[in-house]
Amino acid sequence: MDKEKQILHHIRMNPFISQQELSSKVGLSRPAVANYIANLTKRGEIKGRAYIVREESSIVCIGGANTDRKARTNQKVRLYSSNPVKITETCGGVARNFAGNLSRLGCSTALMTCVGDDKEGNWILNETKSQGVDVSPVWMLPTERTGTFTTLLDINGESIVSMADMNIYEKMTTAMFEEKWSYIAASQAVILDTNIPNDCISYLIKRCSDENIPLYIDPVSSTKARKLPFRLDGVDLLIPNREEAEILADIKINSIEDCHLACEKIKQRGVHKVIITLGDQGIYYFSNEETGHLPPFETEVVDVTGAGEAFASCAIYGILNNESLLSACKLGLAGAALTVQTEESISSFLKPEKIHEIVKQFS
Repeated sequence: MDKEKQILHHIRMNPFISQQELSSKVGLSRPAVANYIANLTKRGEIKGRAYIVREESSIVCIGGANTDRKARTNQKVRLYSSNPVKITETCGGVARNFAGNLSRLGCSTALMTCVGDDKEGNWILNETKSQGVDVSPVWMLPTERTGTFTTLLDINGESIVSMADMNIYEKMTTAMFEEKWSYIAASQAVILDTNIPNDCISYLIKRCSDENIPLYIDPVSSTKARKLPFRLDGVDLLIPNREEAEILADIKINSIEDCHLACEKIKQRGVHKVIITLGDQGIYYFSNEETGHLPPFETEVVDVTGAGEAFASCAIYGILNNESLLSACKLGLAGAALTVQTEESISSFLKPEKIHEIVKQFS
């Protein structure tokens, strides 16, 4: 296949591909690729670059995609001893769960992450694609192992200890995101988790701010929350849990009043809206226009894995549909309530009408 046909092939596969990406794929310099494209356009082979309006485009979810291994005991956990457990394995990862949840809510979503060229990586891509998520921006790294998250659950479905092997994400670079920026530039919004390296996080925050792309961030864990740069200008929404908020605000949170103070301090770093998740105490939401505390919606708890992403996904779904922050948080609580009723990280019952129904039930 000659260079011109190769270029046309790659453009058909991905109409948003950048000239830099094409140059690396076909082995030509970027100016040479530009010349080929100019000639193809003159001949009518290419009718212009496939820009789409932001309102009709995908929500790009960037961060982790891994296998979730859950070991659940039917009795009180005994530390430093052998515990009888039932082990289940599902597809997980914060960014992947965001993409899957939002796809179930009827949103167009794309996943930008990296997996290994192994059984687990292929399984994650196939499962995620089957949920209606665009996985074409995913990097498959042949020499790396796909990430894993292993958790021990007690008899009540609460996590006792979790172990994460996320070394693969350290291979991601700002140059990789630069290559695939066309996906992000055309997006309706970006959801970012902090599994990726510090410099990539800073790059994405600044560039999304510069290009006015709405950015929502889940800090993932108290350790990974420290990866966030001090200045968070342009971040539309940050969703930390209590520990992560304590680190980001540099205060101890012992009360609802402390939540308000923490949100004030986080806002001073440039964030527009903050929602602090408080486990069985519900959530605290904060913006210039709205602030308040909501308890969780009461429901039977089978497994809490994925509840945080379900809450955040449904809250973001509300925000993107022009709901007030209060209404968006209620949708988030409904999504979390649905998810903890099942062992699935992404509830198969999650639908817009279902979460609205649950909100009405508890209103």
